[in-house]
Amino acid sequence: MDDSRIVELYFKRSEQAVEESRSKYGKYCNIIADNILRSKEDAEECVNEAWFKAWNNIPPARPKKLALFLGKITRNIAIDMFRARTADKRGAGEAEMCIDELAECVGEEDKIIEGLPLRDLLNRFLAELLPREREIFMLRYWYTFSVKEIARRLNINEGAVKMSLYRSRCSLQVFLSNDES
Repeated sequence: MDDSRIVELYFKRSEQAVEESRSKYGKYCNIIADNILRSKEDAEECVNEAWFKAWNNIPPARPKKLALFLGKITRNIAIDMFRARTADKRGAGEAEMCIDELAECVGEEDKIIEGLPLRDLLNRFLAELLPREREIFMLRYWYTFSVKEIARRLNINEGAVKMSLYRSRCSLQVFLSNDES
């Protein structure tokens, strides 16, 4: 079923909307949650909460890209769960490391998590990256893959991943400071 029909099911308050969302985007949302939480059970709980939140947000929201809408909900819930779970041991996981890495470039981490004030700027920045750089950047900072996982997935060495991420962060910092002026 295409996304517009699924959104219409949400607007009609049909429970089939959740089932169609789960069928089409369940695996995608589980990957996002599992990469942040590193626990199958927690990821499953997070994704179930994401379906509930989507149900409560559509309507009034009418997402143009349902996958991104559901992915963002899942990601935000997973980050909240991660923070609650690791409140006593900050810095223990990939998600927190990714946020810290980007915070150096962007500023307040709340802006990164919510993404609302920076969304358009980040999209413009990502469009300027070469495809491989963009893929590495997204795998690290959206899907929260470790450097080792990215290297394995793209069949390159970890040093190349680290260098690409460093250069992208430097470019992002320059991009954002140029845009402010």
